[in-house]
Amino acid sequence: MNQFALGIDSLGISDVIEIAAGTKKAFLSDIAASRINTSKAFVNKIVASHTTVYGINTGFGILANTKISEEDALALQQRILQSHSVGVGEPILPELAKMMMITKAHALAQGYSGVQIQTINRILWHIEENVVPVVPEKGSVGASGDLAPLAHLFLPLIGLGEVFFKGKKVKSQTVLSSFGLGPLQLGPKEGLALINGTQFILAFAVKAVQRMYYCLEAADVIGAMSLEALTGTKAPFDTRLHDLRPFRGNLLVAQRLRRLLNNSAIMTSHVDCGRVQDPYSLRCMPQVHGASRNAWLHLKELTEIELGSVTDNPIIFGDQDTVSGGNFHGQPLALPLDYACFAAAELGNISDRRCYLLLEGKWGLPLLLMKNVGLNSGFMIPQYTTAALVTENKTLCFPPSVDSIPTSLGQEDHVSMGSISGRKLNRVLDNLEYILAIELLTACQAIEFRRPLKSSAILEFAHDYVRQFVTFAEEDRVFADDINRISEIISDFTFVKKLNIFARSINVDLNQDFPEFGV
Repeated sequence: MNQFALGIDSLGISDVIEIAAGTKKAFLSDIAASRINTSKAFVNKIVASHTTVYGINTGFGILANTKISEEDALALQQRILQSHSVGVGEPILPELAKMMMITKAHALAQGYSGVQIQTINRILWHIEENVVPVVPEKGSVGASGDLAPLAHLFLPLIGLGEVFFKGKKVKSQTVLSSFGLGPLQLGPKEGLALINGTQFILAFAVKAVQRMYYCLEAADVIGAMSLEALTGTKAPFDTRLHDLRPFRGNLLVAQRLRRLLNNSAIMTSHVDCGRVQDPYSLRCMPQVHGASRNAWLHLKELTEIELGSVTDNPIIFGDQDTVSGGNFHGQPLALPLDYACFAAAELGNISDRRCYLLLEGKWGLPLLLMKNVGLNSGFMIPQYTTAALVTENKTLCFPPSVDSIPTSLGQEDHVSMGSISGRKLNRVLDNLEYILAIELLTACQAIEFRRPLKSSAILEFAHDYVRQFVTFAEEDRVFADDINRISEIISDFTFVKKLNIFARSINVDLNQDFPEFGV
């Protein structure tokens, strides 16, 4: 199995995904262990010297000026996990909780947090044994760290809280006992180091980067299929046009569309049709899809910076060199998460417009994509669903990062609300996957009315792959079944992965020269 050295190797999005999936193993190297032990020794010296350092021998937040005795220093770290476990709502997915543990372990392993090595080893045990803490989805304001979700995440370290184990929700102590393990005794600063950080926001950002990437890739393919069904032109994807406005996302989408449409018999069949321009939802795919790709790239780049960062407080540089700052503040991710949320919503917005175009009965297609409408409603009603989902996404586009409610009696007077931004982006992506599924269902139906003409090899492969799951509709049926089947191949990424494998088999690299847009 591939291995990843926590605190030493550069942690990327794909590393987090692979470690969470169990296809890569995270471990502590001797170098990381030495740094961790050195940092812990610094904390021990601070305690012994009776120097006042926030979170080691003081209270938290507004209680920062309240001195804690040496005898109570250990109890303080236990109690912070209990007092801060105030999350509410449904649990986050176990995959996200594992990502939180992975990113926290990597941050702690860099040796600036003063934790015990056995604490990180216990976190690794949870990851490897798939004993995943139950973390409520709501309660973080995205500054001072993702306090509530991180407190819940690490309650099992002290024998409290619940975990998911073998598909069931179980008391932590029950599972620990079954493995012959007991609660840990947290040392000075450890409780604070565990809950101070952005790992809740970060886990949602990692997942969003992965999911949105596959939505962007799918949107280009599906949009190209809709354009073919509507006998649109590929002229707006001309290289010369986009070289005059060279946004990287636009250039990539235009290139992908040219290659997706290359050698299409449908395209060549209507070269002299006399149509001057296509509607914007076809003609402006490079500009709209490309703008969403630019937003995605911004989120990806900042997420990768955060993956390598230390985000707790205070930071321990030495036994006489501690800095209390604001690395726990979630604003650096909150803003790009909101930006990406707008971009994902717009990807669904333009997809819905193409669904509508396919139903109008223009350019040789039958009204509502069925020959016997009246008795049949055809594909009229699936577009109602895209309209509903697009509007729902619009209502989710209020940016939490522009809001702030003071906490800790005003000591923490500006917060990011980035945890809400991360959760909300993933809700928009849920809807987007359904919207794209409906366009793909509709485009596959429409393109069959162009037979016996064929599209390009890649788009014909995409059509045939979908037909393994849903058939051509001669009459009305329960289209929800079709939508759900297709949404599954979008949400589990198989649609894009299969298509890319096929494209490479015929020596076509759709994303050539744009490596930054990969995951």
